[in-house]
Amino acid sequence: MPELPEVEALAQHIREHGVGRTVARVDVASLSVLKTVSPSWTELHGRTVTATARHGKFLDLDCDGLHLIIHLARAGWLRWAENMSAAPPRPGKGPLALRVHLGPPGKGPGFDLTEAGTKKGLAAWIVADPKEVPGVAALGPDVMSITRDEFAAVLAGRTERLKNALTTQKILAGVGNAYSDEILHTAKLSPYATAGKLADAAVDGLYAALRTVLTDAVNRSVGQHAALLKGEKRSGLRVHGRTGMPCPVCGDTVREVSFADKAFQYCATCQTGGKPLADRRMSRLLK
Repeated sequence: MPELPEVEALAQHIREHGVGRTVARVDVASLSVLKTVSPSWTELHGRTVTATARHGKFLDLDCDGLHLIIHLARAGWLRWAENMSAAPPRPGKGPLALRVHLGPPGKGPGFDLTEAGTKKGLAAWIVADPKEVPGVAALGPDVMSITRDEFAAVLAGRTERLKNALTTQKILAGVGNAYSDEILHTAKLSPYATAGKLADAAVDGLYAALRTVLTDAVNRSVGQHAALLKGEKRSGLRVHGRTGMPCPVCGDTVREVSFADKAFQYCATCQTGGKPLADRRMSRLLK
């Protein structure tokens, strides 16, 4: 799933290559991707892209005051091309959901929104105000702008497991499954620690890890071609997606906890005092 660093990099790419260009045409290959009916996508035609922004994991293209808001979900992606095909895509065929031409079709750049797999979550909204999108309106503070004291205040009193608190967008905006694994590993904290019961020193370490991991990821991602971002993300991960491999810090085997539709990875030596977590949803540390 694209998270804050990848979405920030995509926003920067469009900021550099798309701002100032005119939306010549929008092709909708899958009507289900559009979560708003009015304004119609055709109202983007002829508008200039004046700015791009990121709201948590949402990408925002400001087109003369009308916003195209995109959430890539788990398997969605934005594919930029310097010369888009002029032929309208065939509805319902393949992974393509939406195509935006930022120049004459067949003679200018633009991007495709695509989604792999059968479980569809890719979504786009056309709104006058980004906060008309329910997910944007409900976002908690962005993790790249929050201060240490604000971060501590957000966690105070929360009963969620730390993994859940970091990835719940209404609590903190921007972090997903992969980078939360990296942040917790860097901070040497258990995913199952209670968010509101951390000592001050643990909050300090978690906040420092949050900023370090995400800043490093953004710095690696910004400037990369969109097609390379997924590989760049994988290359920078130390525990996420590395089940069975040695922890780069202590050499212990990276372990996994699997749920019905996702999994997370951690190092028992670095994070849980050497005790593995049971592989079920409501696990506690094994004794």
